[in-house]
Amino acid sequence: MKIITIIGARPQFIKAAVVSRVIREISGVDEILIHTGQHFDANMSDVFFEELDIRRPDYQLKIGGGTHGQNTGRMIEAIEKVLLAEKPDWVLVYGDTDSTLAGTLAAVKLHIPIAHVEAGLRSFNRQMPEEINRLLTDHAAGILFAPTDTAVQNLKNEGISDLKVHQVGDVMYDATLFYKEKAKKPDSVQDIKDFVLCTIHRAENTNDLNRLIRIINALNRIAEDHIIILPVHPRTAGVISKMPKIQIHENIHIIDPVGFLEMNWLLQNCSLVMTDSGGVQKEAFFHLKPCVTLRDETEWVELVKAGVNMLASPEDADIPAIFKSMYGHSVDKNLNLYGDGQTGKRVLEIMMNK
Repeated sequence: MKIITIIGARPQFIKAAVVSRVIREISGVDEILIHTGQHFDANMSDVFFEELDIRRPDYQLKIGGGTHGQNTGRMIEAIEKVLLAEKPDWVLVYGDTDSTLAGTLAAVKLHIPIAHVEAGLRSFNRQMPEEINRLLTDHAAGILFAPTDTAVQNLKNEGISDLKVHQVGDVMYDATLFYKEKAKKPDSVQDIKDFVLCTIHRAENTNDLNRLIRIINALNRIAEDHIIILPVHPRTAGVISKMPKIQIHENIHIIDPVGFLEMNWLLQNCSLVMTDSGGVQKEAFFHLKPCVTLRDETEWVELVKAGVNMLASPEDADIPAIFKSMYGHSVDKNLNLYGDGQTGKRVLEIMMNK
């Protein structure tokens, strides 16, 4: 069996590492890896291949830096050429990026079966490009690997056949368990001990100056009593550099983007996580840390229902008050929301039996 795996962004590198490791252990299964180049910054791409011990991609498309439409269109064209040359049995896609959608559209037009890892997530906000990518991918895929009960129900509500849907758990939990002991402290935080970890990158926050200013002002207030470590995503750094003059509190330590193993160390050692990332919300939970999500909604509703995550809309929420209510909150280590760490094996077993 030949599988073509399509990745392009940081979270996908980590998810693909889990399944690729399983594939290497199975005879008779070959994997061809396509990297679209969606994350073109070396700190956001190359370092993950090195740290996660992922072999270099068979195809480097180097497509990135344009608009959603430009990138997706160019990716479809380039991926189609690879699919025609390689003739895979399956195309495997992850998550909800432009790379996910491009791989899906290229494959479905060639009648190549598609397997989607992390299917069924819904924010119900169609202003988010990721939401459209998820919807279209799920309705085109032949196998849908859902991480949670909620994801399964979302797919059922949309009329997708139960025969296509498999609840397998979350590959990111597999990755957290596997790499936990390999975590390393970033050089830029050597002298910092008690801290809050914050990440901001989502377009709805970085493209809206008012929302970003509200977030920075809230962080400034929190920083009066807490040290905050803020690894700055390239998108956020570009926007902040163009912002009107705004004072950043001295307790906010802005650092360069970190690799996955460094991020694991930060998650293990922080007291609380503030983020607008879907993936980091889950990783906070995996590391038993309370989380404040700087968004109007979340795909990971089970975290909110369990009381380990709280939404704080930059539009109108009192972010410092929400932070205060979550700070010091204990996360139950026996709370099982995302499987048992064997998701990668289940994914490959199901694909091999189709």
